[in-house]
Amino acid sequence: MLIDTHAHLNFNAYQKDAEEVIRRSLNNDIGMINIGTQYDTSKKAIEIAQKYKEGVYATVGLHPIHLETGLVKIKNDTEEIEPKTREKDFDCEKYKELAQSPKVVAIGEIGLDYYWRPKTKRKLELFKERQRTGLCQQLKLARELDLPVIFHCRMAHDDLIGVLNSKFQIPNSKQIPNSKLQNSKMRGLIHCFTGTWPQAEKYLEMGFYLGFNGLIFKLDFDEIIKKTPLEKILLETDCPYLTPPPMTGRNEPIYLKYIAEKIAKIKNINYQEVEEQTTKNAKILFRI
Repeated sequence: MLIDTHAHLNFNAYQKDAEEVIRRSLNNDIGMINIGTQYDTSKKAIEIAQKYKEGVYATVGLHPIHLETGLVKIKNDTEEIEPKTREKDFDCEKYKELAQSPKVVAIGEIGLDYYWRPKTKRKLELFKERQRTGLCQQLKLARELDLPVIFHCRMAHDDLIGVLNSKFQIPNSKQIPNSKLQNSKMRGLIHCFTGTWPQAEKYLEMGFYLGFNGLIFKLDFDEIIKKTPLEKILLETDCPYLTPPPMTGRNEPIYLKYIAEKIAKIKNINYQEVEEQTTKNAKILFRI
């Protein structure tokens, strides 16, 4: 059995055949977690998961590119959702209500994304602060609900590590009482890890898992994968994106086996060991 820890069958790319793709995956003993990126896709992920007794799960969260900062224009991805107004603020109560579903296994994907960013120094700092605030609000929600976090991080690993080391403090934030955060430990996954080994070490020291997908065929992460204990690796597709060779076109969970095969080759171990340990890792982290 394999578990795709980062799928997006709740996206428009699967509007016509999501059930067929899911059935094909489950028939090949591949489970999946569909990841929310804003309110509508989070809600859709839950609706899909509720149709299945087991093997299909959901997360809820506000992706940093869907947080309206008013400082940068971001192109809509029509494979994800229809063009619409981004969320001006993270509405904790709305997402908290969604997260009550027993099918929700994590908060995510949330994090920092500096790919689209303002050009002036002042606007850039305001932009980063806005994203950090939205992230910290969601981290506090995850701790209150005792749910793991799926982190999205692009061109911002040092800042994310800084936020995680800061204990998620938000000036003037009263959304979640600090008393609710005592004695809670953050658990999570760094989705689609693209950082350096020193950054990976810091995440691993914090107890986080690293997620790898089709990017390992395009970028050289061999040394990082070799050094990362198999007990701290999770497999993902990020479908419909990042299709691994030899496949082409739209990605889907059934292609996860190619990621597992590549990890096994890099670490010079057998496929079954990768399959068994990464599935065990997913079950431990997400309590499924």
